[in-house]
Formats: sequence, structure tokens, C-alpha cells
Amino acid sequence: MAGGIVLILAVLGIVPHPLKVGDQIDLATQQRMQQREEQLRQEMIRLQQEFDKMTQELQSGLFLKNMLLAMWEVWPFGALPGALVLLFELFWMATEVDSDESESSSDESSSSSEEEEEAPVNEWDVGRFLMQQMQVPVLHLAKRCKVVEVLVGDLLHACHLITLNTPLLRLEQCIGVGSAFEGWSSHWDTVYSLLVPLKPPTGHCFHLELGAGGELPARHGRVRVELECVCLRQQLLGDVRCFLHRPEAELGRNQGPCLLQYLCSHSYLDVEKTARWFQLTAMNAWLLLPASHRCRLTVLPSSRSCKLRLEKVSGRSLSIEILFGVQQGDSRVFLTSQQARAGLPSSTTWLESCAVPEMLFFRFVARQAPQDSCHLTCLNLFARLLEGTGFSTYCLKTVLMHLLTVIPLSRWHRGHLLERVDGILQYLQRCLEDKQLHHFLLGNERVPREVPLPVAFQTASPLNLFQRLAQEPDAHAQALRDFRRLQVRLRSLL
Repeated sequence: MAGGIVLILAVLGIVPHPLKVGDQIDLATQQRMQQREEQLRQEMIRLQQEFDKMTQELQSGLFLKNMLLAMWEVWPFGALPGALVLLFELFWMATEVDSDESESSSDESSSSSEEEEEAPVNEWDVGRFLMQQMQVPVLHLAKRCKVVEVLVGDLLHACHLITLNTPLLRLEQCIGVGSAFEGWSSHWDTVYSLLVPLKPPTGHCFHLELGAGGELPARHGRVRVELECVCLRQQLLGDVRCFLHRPEAELGRNQGPCLLQYLCSHSYLDVEKTARWFQLTAMNAWLLLPASHRCRLTVLPSSRSCKLRLEKVSGRSLSIEILFGVQQGDSRVFLTSQQARAGLPSSTTWLESCAVPEMLFFRFVARQAPQDSCHLTCLNLFARLLEGTGFSTYCLKTVLMHLLTVIPLSRWHRGHLLERVDGILQYLQRCLEDKQLHHFLLGNERVPREVPLPVAFQTASPLNLFQRLAQEPDAHAQALRDFRRLQVRLRSLL
């Protein structure tokens, strides 16, 4: 509609005041001018109808498919890149107004909008994919993530009220992690992952024992719980009891240090006991929230985390996973309850995780990059292309993080989308040929200062994520075959 208005104004700007010879115009000239005005009016009507039809086709994906089929015929002549950029521009114009109207008409009082899911995509539909990527999905995802954070924050506050008089774990403010909170997971089956930092109660302290056998950043560790003296505070404030120096006779059987008794195994914080304790606490705390009247909460089976499913009366659901972590000093690296691929030796073993620093990196890029940056679109695109191959999304995310620190952020404008997609493929190809892809956060001087890391990470030698390819020729050959499949998929998609 906006394009039609521009065309109308442009034409009207040409013929609002016809040229005059003196103060009189002969009859023949006046008739020709009237005919010309009628022709222009009919032409404007035709253009308006064509523009409206094109807008409808853009929204249905039909126009995208037809244009892509036409462009495929001229692929050898190099016309595709420019045509795709033009196509993106047309699509952006057609959807920008619609997205603004849909946002302005939404009900601001609805706190459960994050539960609405997109329909699953079961086929390679170019028009549908581009629509999802260009119709501000990142903004919608950010809004859902914000609502999830608020909801889980309220749940944690209710848990705190329930456990206020028990010397158990202190639950800190949750931190959104994973693809959704990094801004690139806009699929219909998104699981919103949040990390809840754990702090010891008064009279207790944590000591992290990091395993020396594993490599950074996937090494294991344990959290040893010790008692500390709070006699002075007990004397001055009287709000705590010193479990360390209180006589055993006064403690009584059921009044001992609950954290060591109920959530630890051999003085080490137990992941599975912690998860079960939080699951029970969360079920009771949910009943205190107003959202419990509108949604049903189901705690799903999980031994090392708390997996929740929220369901509305309409049947729509939302999946949330709450992980637990103990912070390493002042850094943003945690020992977490995350499950390792190969499993962990015991329930007192925690896994070192870089999920928070990686999330902070993507937030840093979002602040510095152009508003219409295409880096998240690239990641979404490759996440779909990788299905069925041996490459993980973390592999492609690592490639993208490296490129974001090498290529100026000003060159990630959506007009450079095809260049950036090609750059990602070339970078991955070089890594496969060299059998070497370095972990982004280890020994990398290009990591922004806004992403705090432990000194051990900053001084560590680079970690090769493709080490297996260097050691196993068969694995390397398979990776090369998967890369060729990736190239074919990308070409067929375009």
C-alpha cells in the first residue's frame, strides 16, 4: 500500500498544473489533456492493483517461489545474487508494515504471549523460510525470552519464600542461556534454557575442585561444602546459628546443617539431590503465582535439571529447562548441572560451561551491529541445513563467532547476506582442510572485554574442536562428504 501511495504522489506531482499558453487554451488541447489525465488515472489504478496482488503473493510465499524459479534459469550468468538482494528488499517492504500493525494491535496485558508457537516446517519451503527470517522474528523471540525470564524469576522468588527459614541453597537471579537467548533460535519447538546460580546459605561456603584430567572448557568439577564460623554474627544479630561451634547436644537430630545432610553426598553438593529438591519446591511455589490460574505446570522427568512444561487452556505449550550452576570467581563461567554427552562419573560431578559468556558475546554483537544485521539469519539458515549431517550447530556457531570478530560488524548488513553465507562456507571449508577449528573463548585475543573470562581461559592454548578429524581419517572423509551435502542443500534452497 505504501508503494502505491508513492506512485500516486509521484504521478500527481507531474500533472497537477498543466502548462498554459497565455490565459486561454483551445478546445482540442483541453480535450487532449483530459484524455491524458484519464490515461494516467487508469494507469495508477492498474499499478495499485498489481502492487496489492504482489503484496498478497509475497505474504503467501507464491511470489518468492515464482521469482526464485525464474532466477534459477539465469544462475550461470551471475544474476542470482543481485536478484536475491532485490527480492529481500521487496519482501522487507511488504512485511514491515504488517509486522508493525500486528504488534500495535496485540494485547499488552497478556503475559503469556510467549506460549504461542509457530507451525512446524516439514519441507524446504523457501518462501516460508524467508518470511520467518525477515518478519522480525528476533524481536518476537526476544519478547518471549523476556517473559520467560520474568516468569521464572517470579517462580524463584516464590521458592525463596517457601525455603526462607531453612538453611538450604540460595537461588540467585536466573540467566537466560542457549540459542533462544542468543537470539537465533526461532523454531516452533524452542526450549528456553535458564541457568540459576546457587549460593551457599549463611554459615556455609563453597570450594570448587576442578578436575585436572579434562580439557578446558569441558572439564569436570565438584563443589565441596564446608561450614564456616558465624559466632560473631550470632552474638550481634542473633539471626543465625553457628553450626560449626554449636554443641552437638544443642543441635538435635533434625536441626543440624540441612545443606550437608539433605543436598550433599560426602560433603559434596549433589546434582541429583539438588534437582529433586528444586522440582518439589517449584511445584509448591507455582501455586502461589497468579499464572497458575491460567496455565498448568508439569514437571517433566529429569535427573540433573528441572524441565517444565506450561500449558494453556487452548492446548498451546511452552518448554523451559532450568539448570543449576556455581560461579567460578568473578568470571561468568559456571560449573553447571548440564548433562555431558558421554555421561558423568557421579552425581557430585558438575560440568564446566561457557553458555553464559557465549550469550554475553551475542548480546555484545547485537548492541554493536547494524539494526538489520544478518548474522542471526545466517545462523538460523545453517541450523536448518545441518539437519542430518555430522556437523553440530555449535560448530557453525563457533565459525560465526570467529567471523564476527574478523569481519567488521558494519559489513553484516542484510544487503551482505549472500556474501556472509559464502564466507561462512569458505571458513568452514578451510577448517576442514586444515582439520582445525579453534574454540572461540580459549586463548583468543579477539574476545571482547565485555565478556569476562577466567585467567585460565585467557592464557590457555587454543583448543581444536576438530581434533577427532585429525586423528581419524574416516571421520575426516565423512566430514568432507557432509560438507558437500551442505553445499548442495544450500544451492537447492536458493
